[in-house]
Amino acid sequence: MVEVKRKDNESFDSLLRRFNRKIQQSGVLIRARKIRFFESPKSRNLQKVAARRRSQIRTEKEEQKKLMRPIKKFGRR
Repeated sequence: MVEVKRKDNESFDSLLRRFNRKIQQSGVLIRARKIRFFESPKSRNLQKVAARRRSQIRTEKEEQKKLMRPIKKFGRR
């Protein structure tokens, strides 16, 4: 946990600059960036189910393109 206390007559900009420097030196940002896109390993069955779903969506999109119909949006709402 990085903590910076304001000195007497210190501007906000210099306080923020000191805080940013402390964060970079502590390595908090590097660790956060490393784990940002980490996904825990899935079981083989879940991987196969996800692959089937992706391929089904892809084929449906291709069919819609061939028929010149508006493409349905797949995804989270």
